[in-house]
Amino acid sequence: MKPAIRSERAEQDIRLTLAHYLDISPATALTFLDALERAADHIETHPGSGSPRYAHELAIPQLRYWMLDGYPHALFYIEHADHLDVIRFAHLQQDIPTSLREPSK
Repeated sequence: MKPAIRSERAEQDIRLTLAHYLDISPATALTFLDALERAADHIETHPGSGSPRYAHELAIPQLRYWMLDGYPHALFYIEHADHLDVIRFAHLQQDIPTSLREPSK
């Protein structure tokens, strides 16, 4: 098992998404957090199972992503020998390559 270490930008993405779901309802926010935790647990246990779809386009060979169950969001991460760097958390209807290139706001 490799720990998933979230970048500040990924944390910011998650906080903004959580705020959105809290505006909808506390129950929706809780199910979102459960889905996020399950996704993080999955990539920590099976890091190679994420899709490498954007790796070539972004010239990040190790880049993978894993979608949340029931939500249109994904964790984007890079596997290292002893941990995972979660670089972004993004809504999948965004222009993913552009959003992953965006600097922090």
